[in-house]
Amino acid sequence: MLLTLVALAVVLGPLIFVHEMGHFVAAKAVGIQVLRFSLGFGRPIFAWRRGETEYWISWIPLGGYVKMAGLEDEGVAGSLEGGKASVPIDPARAFDRQPVWKRTIVILAGVTMNIVFAYCVFAGIAATVGAPELASTQIESVTTRTLPPGTETLGTLKFGDRIVRVNGDTVRSWNAIIDHVLASSTTLRLDIAGRAEPIVVRLPDVATRQAVAGALVRLDPPRLGLLGPGQPALRAGLKPGDLLLRVNGDTLRSWSDVLHAVWNSPGKALHLDVLRDGRVVTVTVVPDTRTETDTTSPRPRVYGVIGAGPDPATIYMREPLGQAALSGLIETWGRGLIVLGFLKGLILHQLSVREVGSIITVGQISGQVAQLGLVSFLTFMAFFSINLAILNLLPIPILDGGQFMFLVAEAVRRKPLSIELRTRLTQVGFVVLLAIMILALTNDALRVLPR
Repeated sequence: MLLTLVALAVVLGPLIFVHEMGHFVAAKAVGIQVLRFSLGFGRPIFAWRRGETEYWISWIPLGGYVKMAGLEDEGVAGSLEGGKASVPIDPARAFDRQPVWKRTIVILAGVTMNIVFAYCVFAGIAATVGAPELASTQIESVTTRTLPPGTETLGTLKFGDRIVRVNGDTVRSWNAIIDHVLASSTTLRLDIAGRAEPIVVRLPDVATRQAVAGALVRLDPPRLGLLGPGQPALRAGLKPGDLLLRVNGDTLRSWSDVLHAVWNSPGKALHLDVLRDGRVVTVTVVPDTRTETDTTSPRPRVYGVIGAGPDPATIYMREPLGQAALSGLIETWGRGLIVLGFLKGLILHQLSVREVGSIITVGQISGQVAQLGLVSFLTFMAFFSINLAILNLLPIPILDGGQFMFLVAEAVRRKPLSIELRTRLTQVGFVVLLAIMILALTNDALRVLPR
């Protein structure tokens, strides 16, 4: 619990600071008077003043704000933000006296800084520690039914076979193997540890190379990574990093074995022998029941889930600065698409609103990634920073996205919305945001309650 709370504070504190610093710096840069910069809401625990700006650390640690002249009395936010500032106001430098383009810069600066922060983390990790690659070069299995004609020899690969060279180049990661397959010339040569003769097949076109890459199944250890908050694995007492040895007495050789054991046991108790901190413990977990709707899925129609992901062995390959900069962009874009995909799923009812989590979920995940190491923790921080940026752009008036919509309306109408209308919409936005928070907290409460 202590690790979870500390990890949550380490995640939220810097991200809130980065977001609000974006608003603060942008406002100062375009000449808007900043009355107060606060981490947290409500009355201050610590307060000091430098120049025309008050600096607060406040009691309610659920965010932060930058109070600017011209916005100090608008709606519910005025009360949440600790009331009026003691700093004299310069009307000429009020927020609402500035042209739309200046106000747009200020409103969008917070989410921009969150995205920049994520990019810097991703690029920094790639340039220093290195980009993560899957360390395994061993074969779990080969999906022979999808092998293209002329590549059937690959079906002779067996469980545990280790690929040491591809087309004469030594490989240290699964990523390197797949890259070689996809970029191969018309001939693919695999050298296997312990075999005198290599496997040689022809890959005449891109479609064949893609099919071969998809048919090779990597061998991952049966080690647990992140566990879903409130899911059976976490409720049963399993922990990230646990190595699963046996299920109901049967040896588990790979993560694929774990999946099949869980899929085939919906609602049935699984007795797991787990290696943890050098000793073997027994944990009993009962998979939840799900129904498969994808006819191409390898899972049975009714299958079990425990809410656990694998922790595959990884190595880190340091990248040149230019490549690291590109990797940062690719990773930031990809993580953003994940968040947008989740929102799309909620809107189209492809996902249940029960999937929405609160600060409790964030805290639980923060504690888990802290146990997985610094790189995993920083990666999660960057991902959550992108999450905050995108959620802040939702068109809810109390959020940055809602304020941006006010500016769009003003640009179209060529005059601002009345302060009465803005106040009323902000109040509605506050109620909507409060309802979402209650839903998320309720979801988390239901996840952690005994079943």
